[in-house]
Amino acid sequence: MKIMVVGGGGREHAIIKKLKESPECEKIWALPGNGGIAFDAECVGISATDIDGIVEFAKNNPVDFAVVAPDDPLVLGCADRLRELGIPCFGPNANAAIIEGSKVFSKNMMKQFGIPTAKYEVFDNIQEALDYLKTAPIPTVIKADGLALGKGVIIAETREDAQAAVRSMMEDKVFGESGSRVVIEEFLTGPEVSVLSFTDGKTVVPMVSSMDHKRALDGDKGLNTGGMGTVAPNPYYTEDVAKRCMDEIFIPTMNAMNSLGRTFKGCLYFGLMITENGPKVIEYNCRFGDPETQVVLPLLESDLLEIMKAVEDERLSDVEVKFADKSACCVVLASEGYPKKYEKGFEITIGKLAENADYYIAGAKLENGKLLTNGGRVLNVVASANTLKAAIDDAYKASENITFANAYRRSDIGRRALAALQDE
Repeated sequence: MKIMVVGGGGREHAIIKKLKESPECEKIWALPGNGGIAFDAECVGISATDIDGIVEFAKNNPVDFAVVAPDDPLVLGCADRLRELGIPCFGPNANAAIIEGSKVFSKNMMKQFGIPTAKYEVFDNIQEALDYLKTAPIPTVIKADGLALGKGVIIAETREDAQAAVRSMMEDKVFGESGSRVVIEEFLTGPEVSVLSFTDGKTVVPMVSSMDHKRALDGDKGLNTGGMGTVAPNPYYTEDVAKRCMDEIFIPTMNAMNSLGRTFKGCLYFGLMITENGPKVIEYNCRFGDPETQVVLPLLESDLLEIMKAVEDERLSDVEVKFADKSACCVVLASEGYPKKYEKGFEITIGKLAENADYYIAGAKLENGKLLTNGGRVLNVVASANTLKAAIDDAYKASENITFANAYRRSDIGRRALAALQDE
């Protein structure tokens, strides 16, 4: 099969490498891809948000199957347009992608269908929001309604911080129109867990759980980023928690979307917090998480292309989705200064990696045969092993074989997970 993958980051590189393992996979185009993906697929310089350009490419090339990976094109209706052309597609239509595209929609849906989540209020008037914050419990969480590159959430420790967050979103438009409406939400405490799942609207199959590390600096300090590393599985996601999530969150969410005429087909991401009152939904994503995908897919033993086709054909229950009984760790190599200001254009040297390690390029370009840094998060180094400690050690060891000027990595990815395992 000839496959078109929309997107151009580390997540897409991980998806492409796993798709290439399928005996059915004949060729992959990546739109736009990146300098590292170019070694595994034919990169086409069409932006992931250029829906007309993507559709035109699909019309003019023998695309048998499409994978729309990022949130923006899904919310913009890329999957709808491809299906209208008769091209089978992995990824939800726009009316289902709204589960990530609008936090107001997802919060109201959870309230309507009794899915556990934090208490909240919605505001589209700045003065009303500021008045509410005068008496709201502190700390509190302020969320922009729409997509904001994963950065539209601010945890405010004081009333002043909360009011400043509302002003920055609603008045200063730091997230553009995404901040025209805000959700002000109860602050929950407990370990966070990410669970990606395959769903075809009839069946939900959770993947291996994972733990993200969002902060830029060691000890979970510094600014929020797109993610500095991940481990899988997440030790806080016990069998009991998994069962509660399936019964109280995963199946009810699938059924709720069906009831609303918004059947979700693709990868549904559940961002969860395990509170003292049980698991609650912090957020939904309408696609594979980044960098969670980079630790989950290496553990997948089944054929990803076969699973994706089954999701599109609504026969997910007919295929085996099997994961290795192992652990994985992803360490992000970033440009010094990320997520603020950083320099680009440094040559990346990739040495020989151990058999249980791999890398996925997130922000790099090819120039005169050389791979150069071209983003904040440059690449992901991943290792899998029989224990979490071995996976972490091997990922860090592998990361030492990849060098570029100005490289930065956190040194404590997985430390919290190891501590949790020792507490069991």
